[in-house]
Amino acid sequence: MISVIDTGIGNLASVQRAFSTIGAQTQLISDPDLVRSADAIVLPGVGAFRDGMKALNTHGMVTPLREAAATGKPILGFCLGMQLLASVSEEFGEYEGLGLIPGRVRALTPGPNERVPNIGWCDVIPHNNAKLFEGIPEASSLYFVHSYHLQCDNPEHIAATIRFGNDDITVALEHGNIFGLQCHPEKSQEAGLNVLAQFMNEVEDYKRSNS
Repeated sequence: MISVIDTGIGNLASVQRAFSTIGAQTQLISDPDLVRSADAIVLPGVGAFRDGMKALNTHGMVTPLREAAATGKPILGFCLGMQLLASVSEEFGEYEGLGLIPGRVRALTPGPNERVPNIGWCDVIPHNNAKLFEGIPEASSLYFVHSYHLQCDNPEHIAATIRFGNDDITVALEHGNIFGLQCHPEKSQEAGLNVLAQFMNEVEDYKRSNS
């Protein structure tokens, strides 16, 4: 069972439908005690970093999420949820994140003929033998809506990039049991479902090793 964090900052119905399509059961949780008993955790979200962290704090989720990460429980954040994994964000000021991925969330800098927010399909280039993209064709396109991106302190945590503003922008990350996707996998059709299926493989491996 995948526990999807519900703090009122994401389109959770579409997230649940995407997991259902690949045969995974989900439950919405807003009780911090349920974080501790979950098999795996998905942290979605849309909007501003400040509001996302405020919602997690209001629901008492910050400490349980950090504790779950420390136990090795698989955690997947996507869209705003990926950015919340960072140490700090510069969006509308400076705000502390969950600190599960050392790094800083910074504004996108567009190049010629580009705009912010970055909206649409982008070719994703996997890095560092990323588990999330195992068996998935290189340069698969995923769907993005974002104005900020997470700059990892450790390049080994970068799981995939896109080209934006003459830079390689991190759009997926992996650090042990912590995974992040800047895209909306639930809106990325077959490619997005394939990435979620790879996360489910990690969840099944975790469950077998802890049974």
